Amino acid sequence: MKTYLKRYIRNFDFPLFFVYLALCLFGLVMIYSASMVWAVNRYGFEADHFYKRQLVNFAVALPALAVGAFIPFKHYKRKGFMALMLFVTFGLLIAVHFIGFGDEAGARSWIDLGPINLQPSEVAKIAFILYFSGFFAKKLQQNTINDLNNSVFPPVILLAFAVLSIMMETDIGATMILLVTSVSVMAASGMRPKTFFKFSGLAVAAAFLFVLVAVLSGKQLLTEGRLARLTTFIDPFEDPLGSGFQIINGYLAIGAGGLKGLGLGQSVQKMGYLPEPQTDFIMAIISEELGILGVLIVVGGLGFIVMRAIGIALKTKNPQARMIAAGIGSLIGFQTFVNLGGMTGLMPLTGVPLPFISYGGTSLILLSFCLGILLNVSMFVKNETRS
Repeated sequence: MKTYLKRYIRNFDFPLFFVYLALCLFGLVMIYSASMVWAVNRYGFEADHFYKRQLVNFAVALPALAVGAFIPFKHYKRKGFMALMLFVTFGLLIAVHFIGFGDEAGARSWIDLGPINLQPSEVAKIAFILYFSGFFAKKLQQNTINDLNNSVFPPVILLAFAVLSIMMETDIGATMILLVTSVSVMAASGMRPKTFFKFSGLAVAAAFLFVLVAVLSGKQLLTEGRLARLTTFIDPFEDPLGSGFQIINGYLAIGAGGLKGLGLGQSVQKMGYLPEPQTDFIMAIISEELGILGVLIVVGGLGFIVMRAIGIALKTKNPQARMIAAGIGSLIGFQTFVNLGGMTGLMPLTGVPLPFISYGGTSLILLSFCLGILLNVSMFVKNETRS
């Protein structure tokens, strides 16, 4: 037992873990700062309501990270594990259409589980990273990874069904992230470029076909709230008191902060001007209170995790470890890009949270599980290098 524990401590990626921990703790501080006025004035809650709920989420996230980190790596490629994971994922994606609830923009994306609201699309992101990595690693071992019939069509069909289900929730942000993450895993698989581009084309075509069928059958994939967000992206000042209100006040928060910010807790925009400041616009409050320097520290921390994942992927000789690390790196990196892109007006608002910082239980818990898996892969690679 002592030898086993010593090996884990010796191989454990402490820098990666401490950056994750620092981001989560910083997120708790900023959620309290950003939401204290909004919680009281908008909902009639105590000032620390969202902070306390996120503290509970964090208490669940740490064991989730531990599970991801200490499950023996060999279990991730077992057929039974992949089958169970896909069964649970698609079960949740189907269930949300019947028992789920939505937000003000019309996204019916959550299932109420009491203290935590579960978002199935978040489960799908990590499920497809693990499924694609296990599936393509096996095909690579069998030397059939470039066989379109055996290696491409099964994952294409499953991915297309998942994309359709999430699109029917009208969750465009999660759809984009799932597609980009899945393609990133595939790009790291070692298949020939010709096969990769065929796979990508088939995946997009299949997803488009399923969406077209859904539209022709009468399903509304873009609600009024989502259409308003697209209009706001083009010109937020066209409706400054309506659909453009949030992003305009986000701009004001960013502009007011300058280099060093107004000081922690001193935001003006959180006083009822910026709606739901603890969620996808929390970086605007960070910018206002802590300035560009605060923003750079957060982006630097997230960038460190992404670069660490890429480094792990490049270092390992194990195909599945490489794909998992690449997938998790692309998930965190692209989700950060989508969040910041929406806040700054570079792309339409999608409601995607900032990893480890924004308020939200499902995102924090499942991203922590992903981080645990990345720690697991990092330990595996270190052990692989030493042996």
